[in-house]
Amino acid sequence: MTLFRPCIDLHQGRVKQIVGSTLRDDGSTPQTNFVADQDAAWFATRYREDELRGGHMILLGPGNEAAARSALAAWPQGLQLGGGVHPGNADAWLAAGAHKLIVTSWLFEDGALSFERVARLSAQIGREQLVIDLSCRRVGADWCVATDRWQTLTKTRIERSTLEALAEHCSELLVHAADVEGKSAGIDEALVARLGELSPLPTTYAGGGRALDDLGRVEALSEGRVDLTFGSALDLFGGRGVRYIDCVAWNRQHRSVS
Repeated sequence: MTLFRPCIDLHQGRVKQIVGSTLRDDGSTPQTNFVADQDAAWFATRYREDELRGGHMILLGPGNEAAARSALAAWPQGLQLGGGVHPGNADAWLAAGAHKLIVTSWLFEDGALSFERVARLSAQIGREQLVIDLSCRRVGADWCVATDRWQTLTKTRIERSTLEALAEHCSELLVHAADVEGKSAGIDEALVARLGELSPLPTTYAGGGRALDDLGRVEALSEGRVDLTFGSALDLFGGRGVRYIDCVAWNRQHRSVS
């Protein structure tokens, strides 16, 4: 059963929708589709009122900690948090109210996934509270994980053996399709189908969603095993392709059927 998962992307303390492929560490300004007038806590409160659990809040660079803490205070245990998470700050983020922690870059060494680091962090915070972000870019017929805000392409591919090994240490996967993320130009259908086929864990896909029908498309492609996040196409973020109230209604209908 595919559900809509909400998101909060924080950049320089503001809720924004950014084309992920334009994020750089060189000080250049990323391509920004939307900047919210409301703060992160407003969005967290809205998601709480609409019972949209399992949403992810991503900190895109420095300067977002205060906004993130205010959102977690608005809905304790209601949001997953990612962006710069490592063993040194993981416990503090959980204490601040994060339901689960999303981790990518710290888990990689020398361009490859370190299962020693995966096991270490899982042991520290618990398997059920760890979500591993395998956001990726297409390389030929495969997809390789991209770290450091999708700037660094690693050697780790989206393949069965990797996903099954990770399932021993985490409870969910989050996968942004970095090539289409933020463009509202259509989901990466082949990646969604692969995740549905290979992932042994609950998995959320983000990237390219542009219409409510994409929820049904993801459900069909993944046989209901992958959830979907809308970003720039959502009217809540200034988009015109998807109405937030329709996503809430989709979830309520699917949960009642379930």
